Amino acid sequence: MLQFYFLSIAMNALAGYLLIKGDTDGQGSLVFRSGISLSDETFRLVVGIASALTGLMKILSVIDGDVPVVGDAFPALTGFLAGFILIFEYYRSRTTLENSDNVEKVDRLLIANKKVIGSAAIVAAVLHFLFPTVLLL
Repeated sequence: MLQFYFLSIAMNALAGYLLIKGDTDGQGSLVFRSGISLSDETFRLVVGIASALTGLMKILSVIDGDVPVVGDAFPALTGFLAGFILIFEYYRSRTTLENSDNVEKVDRLLIANKKVIGSAAIVAAVLHFLFPTVLLL
């Protein structure tokens, strides 16, 4: 479906930007007229959920002439990972429970490399936009 194709490009670009930008303290953040700030935790959570769901739906939906599942593997994976990181950061900032081994593993694996994953998400968005029928993009 073309809707998920567009959402994949938009969510990968936005989630990638939020991961690269990284800070949530509100210093120098872009604020829209409606009062929504890109550093707002709730906004980051919504983008994370939308990005993860779009990544999942990109695996399940196919554009005509594309190879099922494999055709959108890179944008779907980067969107899902970027969304998961944004959701996990929100969870980690709100929880009062002590860190378990699993939380620390996710921290070491994904959160420590979030700028790399954010860069990969932006690259996936640009390549997915420029080359719509290339295998794995």
